[in-house]
Amino acid sequence: MRHLAIAASRFAGHAGADDRAQFERFCASQADWLDDYALFMALADAFEQRAWAEWPAALVRRDPSALAAARREHASRIDFWRFCQWCFFSQWHALRAYANRHGVKIVGDAPIFVAWQSADVWAHQRLFELDASGRPRVVAGVPPDYFSATGQRWGNPLYRWAEHQRDGFAWWVDRVRRIFELVDVVRIDHFRGFAACWEICADEPTAVNGRWVPGPGAALFEAVARALGELPIIAEDLGVITPDVTALRKRFGFPGMRVLQFAFGGDSANAYLPHNYEADTVAYTGTHDNDTSLGWWSSADEPLRRHVRDYLATDGREIHRDLIRAACASVADAVVHPMQDVLGLGSASRMNTPGLGAGCWEWRFTWSQVRPEHAQGLADLCRLYRRDGTPLQA
Repeated sequence: MRHLAIAASRFAGHAGADDRAQFERFCASQADWLDDYALFMALADAFEQRAWAEWPAALVRRDPSALAAARREHASRIDFWRFCQWCFFSQWHALRAYANRHGVKIVGDAPIFVAWQSADVWAHQRLFELDASGRPRVVAGVPPDYFSATGQRWGNPLYRWAEHQRDGFAWWVDRVRRIFELVDVVRIDHFRGFAACWEICADEPTAVNGRWVPGPGAALFEAVARALGELPIIAEDLGVITPDVTALRKRFGFPGMRVLQFAFGGDSANAYLPHNYEADTVAYTGTHDNDTSLGWWSSADEPLRRHVRDYLATDGREIHRDLIRAACASVADAVVHPMQDVLGLGSASRMNTPGLGAGCWEWRFTWSQVRPEHAQGLADLCRLYRRDGTPLQA
C-alpha cells in the first residue's frame, strides 16, 4: 500500500495526457460503484477502520451535504482509491485479454452475500436487513452440516428482497454486469440461498438457531436475463438441496456441482457418485473448502476406503489420480482439478478450512513443483475422454 501511495502521488503530479485521459474515462465508466467505494474507503481510513455505523450520524444516514463535504475534505484519498482500482482493472483486463487470445477462459466466483462493512451496504442500506442504527438485524449462514456441527455463521446481512424486486433487481443486474466485465464464466456461491436462506438473529453466536426464509427465486434471474441475456453461470448447489433449488437451477440452464469427496461411504444412490451425474454438471475432485484428495484419503475410515477401492477399482496408492480420472470419465460437461490434486499434495497444502479465521488461503504452488508429466497426464485424460474438443464420430 505504501508503494501504491507513492505511485498515486506521482501520477497526480506527473501523469501524461494519455494516462490521465484513460484514468478519467475509467472513473466515468465505473462511477455507479466507484464513487461510493472510493468515498467509503477514504472515510474508513479517516475513522481508523471503525464500523461505518459508528461514523458521524450524518455520514451514516448519507446526508447529501455531509457526503459533499466529505468528498471535498478527503479528495486526495478518494483519488488514491480510484487510482488503485484503475491500476487493477487495467492490469486485469490485459491479463484476461491475453488468456482469451490463447483459448483460456477465466472462471470467477460471486458470493451471494456481501460484507456488512462495505460500500455496498453503506450506500444501499434500504436493500439490506438492518436495524435503525445501521447494524444487521439478522445474518446469513448455514445450519449444521458436513463441515461444522454448529453450522456456519457467516455474519453477512441478509437482503430485503421485496426492496430489490421493487426496483427490478437493479442492484443485482449491475453487480452481474460488472462481474462479467472481469471474467468469462461465473460460479455463484450458495445458489440455494436464492430459493431459501438460513436466517440467524444477529446476536446468536452460532448458526444452530435459525430458520429458512424464502429468497427471490426465479424473479431475480428473469430480471438479469432481460437486461443481460443468457449468461454462463455455474450454480454452487452443495449442502442441503431441496427440489425447489434444483428446479430453479434447471429452469435457467445453470449447471450444478458434484464433488467426488462427498460420493463415498453410503449407497449407490448418492448423487455425487459419477454414475448418477447428468451432463449439466461441473465435477470436482474437491473444492477450495475440502481437504486435498490425499489428505481426505489419509483421514478416511476403512468402510469409506473400501467403497472407494471397490468403486474405482483401485488400491488407493495414487488416489488423487484415480479421482481425477473418474471425474474426467464422467458425463459432466466440465471438470475442475484443484492444483493440489494435480501435484499430489497432502493436507499441509489445503486451501481453506471452513470456520477457521486464520491460516487459510495462504497456499501457493511454485513452478519448481510442476513437471512436464503433470501437463502430459491431464492432456492424455482430455484426449482419452474427449475433453479436448474432438468432435463425436457418427
